Amino acid sequence: MVLSLLGAGEVHLVEADRRKCAFLREIARETAASVQIHPVRIEQLENLEADVVTARALAPLDRLLDFGRNLLRPEGVCLFLKGRTVERELTLLPPEPKMRIDTFQSRTAPEGVILRIGGFSQ
Repeated sequence: MVLSLLGAGEVHLVEADRRKCAFLREIARETAASVQIHPVRIEQLENLEADVVTARALAPLDRLLDFGRNLLRPEGVCLFLKGRTVERELTLLPPEPKMRIDTFQSRTAPEGVILRIGGFSQ
């Protein structure tokens, strides 16, 4: 929602919980945010070719990457907010020669890290 309010372009929100979707719709209406809300599990979302996929507190990194691969256009990137387990999650990833991972320290959480991941094999 915040990305839409900041003018990030076309924003899709994926939320399986119908009550949370109703909340998101109300916030979008009150703020005039231009978002498309998908009331499905992320695994069920199809035919989306996003420039950026972002998630917070959704799944371990390996599963997030699977979701990202399925939703990104070839040149797209993932931005994932991770916490204390980020180093362990990174070491568990299978090697992927073209994948690039950049890490950035969170400005709001001392143990938080933002991962920018791109260069996926298609």
